[in-house]
Amino acid sequence: MKTFVLGGGCFWCLDAIYQKTLGVTEVVSGYTGGYTSHPDYESVCSGVTGHAEVVAVSFDETIVPEEVILDLFFVSHDPTTLNRQGYDVGTQYRSSMFYVDGEQQASFQAAIARAQTLWNDPIVTEVTRLPTFHRAEEYHQNFYAKHPEQGYCQVIINPKLAKARKYYSSWLVA
Repeated sequence: MKTFVLGGGCFWCLDAIYQKTLGVTEVVSGYTGGYTSHPDYESVCSGVTGHAEVVAVSFDETIVPEEVILDLFFVSHDPTTLNRQGYDVGTQYRSSMFYVDGEQQASFQAAIARAQTLWNDPIVTEVTRLPTFHRAEEYHQNFYAKHPEQGYCQVIINPKLAKARKYYSSWLVA
């Protein structure tokens, strides 16, 4: 079992995609990469904590290769925009990857190299050592599955799910 901590804008988007990925055993929305010890959604959204919205994706690599998890990450958001994903603007929405060891760091760098061939602009994804991971409030966990009719889910998440399915349909459940 492996766990990657990844930030690609709003954590609801990555959560929705990884919850539907074969071999993923758990997805936890949270905050990391900042300098406050008890971040919450309101403070993170204010931009003053330095934390990014992230997901901790745990998966069984005998079912889904880590390359699929990482390549899905780069299909699911725009890694070429600094501190922004669509209408979401601020450091909390930065493209980020948090490693726990040199092996993960190397995997993340290799994924960036693979993904760069798909983008015209340079990838600006931050790759740093994982500091403390803070679990987000319960209402953020598995948000899309609980609220698929919500406007953000319809307008922002559904197109990202469609794009992920376009390229990785064999790895995603309906």
